[in-house]
Amino acid sequence: MAYFILKTFVLGPLLRVLFRPWVRGMENIPSTGAAILASNHLSFSDSIFLPLMSRRPVVFLAKSEYFTGKGLKGVLTRWFFKATGQLPIDRSGGKASEASLNTGLGVLAQGSVLGIYPEGTRSPDGRLYRGRTGIARMALEAKVPIIPVAMIDTEKVQPIGQKMPKIRRIGIVVGKPLDFSRFDGMEGDRIVLRAVTDEIMYELKQLSGQEYVDAYASSVKEKRARLAR
Repeated sequence: MAYFILKTFVLGPLLRVLFRPWVRGMENIPSTGAAILASNHLSFSDSIFLPLMSRRPVVFLAKSEYFTGKGLKGVLTRWFFKATGQLPIDRSGGKASEASLNTGLGVLAQGSVLGIYPEGTRSPDGRLYRGRTGIARMALEAKVPIIPVAMIDTEKVQPIGQKMPKIRRIGIVVGKPLDFSRFDGMEGDRIVLRAVTDEIMYELKQLSGQEYVDAYASSVKEKRARLAR
C-alpha cells in the first residue's frame, strides 16, 4: 500500500514534474511472473527513479547501510527503502554473499521483479565496470529472464558525495529480456557464470553508451582511496 501511494500520489508525480524522465522500452518488463532487472549504477538516485517509474514493483537488494543511517537523511532513506519493499543485504562477502543470493531467490520464488546492480557498487566515474557473477547464478537457479536497464544521466543529478540532487532530465532505457535457458543446470560452472554476466554487461553497454572497463568498480575505488591517503 505504501509503495502504491508513493508511486501514484507522492513521489511518482513529483519526479515526473521535476526531472521529466523519459522512458523507452518499458513494455519489455513482463506484466506477470518473476524476472531480474539488471541495471547500471551511476547514482544513489537510481534506486529511486527505477522502482517509481517501473510498471511493476521492483524489489532491490540494497546495502544494509541504507537502513542504518543517522540523522534526518538516515531516517528518510530508511523510510523510503522500507516503504518501497527494498531488502537490506550484507555485502561483506563469504557467507553474507550466500545469504544475499538466497534472499534474492526468495523474491523470485514469489513471482516478483528483482532489481540488481551487477557492478556491485556505483560507478566511480560514469563508466561501466565488470559485472559480478551473482546475478548469473541467481538467474540460472531461478530460471528467470534478465532484463537489462540503462539509467541515463542520473550521475549528473546526484554525483557521488553530493547530498542535494540537481534538477535535470534523466532517462531510462529498458532492453529486451535475455533468455539463458540454454545454460539450465549449469549454475555451478564458473565459466558459464562469467559468460552470462559478460553478455549482460555487453547489453548494458549497448543500451547506455557507456565506456566499458574490464575491472571491478570496487577495486578501482579501493585503489583511488589508497592513492588519496
